[in-house]
Amino acid sequence: MDLALDEARAAASRGEVPVGAVIVDGSTRQVIARAGNRTRELNDPTAHAEILAIRAACTALAQERLTGHDLYVTLEPCAMCAAALSFARIRRLYYGADDPKGGGVAHGGRFFTQPTCHHAPEVYDGIGGEEAAAVLRGFFGERR
Repeated sequence: MDLALDEARAAASRGEVPVGAVIVDGSTRQVIARAGNRTRELNDPTAHAEILAIRAACTALAQERLTGHDLYVTLEPCAMCAAALSFARIRRLYYGADDPKGGGVAHGGRFFTQPTCHHAPEVYDGIGGEEAAAVLRGFFGERR
């Protein structure tokens, strides 16, 4: 989660909402990909940290599925990202801060509990949550 927090801080320094994600091989613990939000920089509403990390990991491994891989992300994924995690077949999801307003895992649509969800990863929440929430509060506090 420390690497994901580093990515979140880097995103904040670019003026992006500070969310960071890291994908690791579940058995070797090797980092496969890491990313931070880039929606503003890329003018792309889908350029969330999770999506960018999934794209980078799939490219690095030359495969469309990430079976056996784990994703660490600083904020509860939105519904779009939860769907992408499902389609990528991520093994485990570890996330930091809850997102009652925009989350799609424990809040909102709870994507992984829907009958249309083909794969649900194991989910572990609150990992580094206090620090992740502090980074987000600091970012938005500066803009208010």
